[in-house]
Amino acid sequence: MSIELPEAKILAEQMNKELRGKRFKSWCSKDCERLQRIGMMNKDLSIFNQLVDGKIEFIRSRGNVIHVKLDNGMNLIIGPEYGGEIFFHKDEKTVPNKFHLKVDFSDGTVLTVRLTSMGVIEALKDNELASSYVFKRDFDAEKLSPIDEEFTFERFSKHLAENNKMLKAVLVGKAAIIVGLSNSAFQDIIYQAKLHPKRKASELNAEEKRGLYDAIKFMVNERLRLNGKDQFFDLYGNQGGYTPAMGPNMKQQACPECGTPIEKLSHGGGHVYLCPTCQL
Repeated sequence: MSIELPEAKILAEQMNKELRGKRFKSWCSKDCERLQRIGMMNKDLSIFNQLVDGKIEFIRSRGNVIHVKLDNGMNLIIGPEYGGEIFFHKDEKTVPNKFHLKVDFSDGTVLTVRLTSMGVIEALKDNELASSYVFKRDFDAEKLSPIDEEFTFERFSKHLAENNKMLKAVLVGKAAIIVGLSNSAFQDIIYQAKLHPKRKASELNAEEKRGLYDAIKFMVNERLRLNGKDQFFDLYGNQGGYTPAMGPNMKQQACPECGTPIEKLSHGGGHVYLCPTCQL
């Protein structure tokens, strides 16, 4: 299950509350060869030795990425955007057999991180942060975040008007104007906004732009309120309570608004589920 902006924020806030001030004692990794080979983890894992003895100053998130800042010039970047599990353990007794990174703290508590699909686990020096693709992408102040004060309708509307691409390219991916959304959130948002995924951003009228803006805000805030999606587990193993309005969960189902059978469309390098009647 993808970890998008709401879930990353939930995890970062829980981690900041639980781990801030803790000191790294040791670490170990498991089954990381494939991750290293495809660039999802440092090629040289010895860099993680430089985390040891560092004390956590803060943990924050932006978009899909979680940034753990240490006081010794080191950083741990976690980006489980296409699926991941991050759990806190009071001791070794509850540590799972499967993980990619395990961090032991000086007080006996433990953090485990496992990527279940594409993502990133990186140990980086302060001067190396700019070399991290996911860090640069999501912490770029030029891009909008739906939970920032700067995410106003006026600014969002202006970006839409200047963008002649289809909506998915505008909201999801490397060239997106906002951070933290992937295909799962996209399907939900355009369903709520009653827009077809192949509509071009620049062609939306004022009412449609407002509907899209409101749908983004609603989806993000609801997922935050309900502790993430229903397939998400937070730092303590608690399951989220938000059921997506659209997506694979609606396969072979009828639209709850109009009763039309939901369709599956190949689009933008993936699949989008939509209502052909409501989303025009």
